[in-house]
Amino acid sequence: MVFLGVRENIIKIKERVRLAALRACRDPQTINIIAVTKRIEVPRIMEAVEAGVTDLGENRVQELTSKVTETPSNLRWHMIGHLQTNKVKHVIDKVELIHSMDSWNLAVEINRQAERLNRLVRVLIQVNVSGEETKYGIKPEEAYDFAVELKNLKYLKAVGLMTIAPFTDDPEEVRPFFRELRLLSKDLNERLNNLGLVHLSMGMTNDFEVAVEEGADMLRLGTAIFGARI
Repeated sequence: MVFLGVRENIIKIKERVRLAALRACRDPQTINIIAVTKRIEVPRIMEAVEAGVTDLGENRVQELTSKVTETPSNLRWHMIGHLQTNKVKHVIDKVELIHSMDSWNLAVEINRQAERLNRLVRVLIQVNVSGEETKYGIKPEEAYDFAVELKNLKYLKAVGLMTIAPFTDDPEEVRPFFRELRLLSKDLNERLNNLGLVHLSMGMTNDFEVAVEEGADMLRLGTAIFGARI
């Protein structure tokens, strides 16, 4: 990919998303681009905002909390990185969605902090579909029991699934992982009486078109938008 200005990159990304959606007979308007702002300074972030991006994703709690205060209040922030239980209290009132709920202990702490604030917190269940030891997330075969237990947490609402595919130069190699997540979501909704898992957060700079073709409605894009990080 040739990295142009932020606005130009976003225009090109949206066109690639549109074409991928049409190939899959999907409505491109249902696919949300989340600009990943890890190590990106606020002025550069604002270039993306001025180009029409309204959803921003952060991997690190400290960066998220500082950037929330330095950017317009109408932006929607997403916690997309691994979240430690002792850091939940710092982001619980600042995020639109937590993509990386990857353990029961984390779910319990999110629920506890949400109860303290008397607010419902929306989360995605992170699933390690690739089985890589370096990736967080529950195992696909554990997803059903995990989702059942989540129903006992009053202040937490699971609204979808998230996964991180293996990094590869050939996006086709990760298609099976995206497909598995989509089919897992369908299975959970059917077995748990329409659980309400409506979102699939999958697809990054190297593979987002394949992710769209396999059902992603949330794309986490950093390098494609901002260029390579220093």
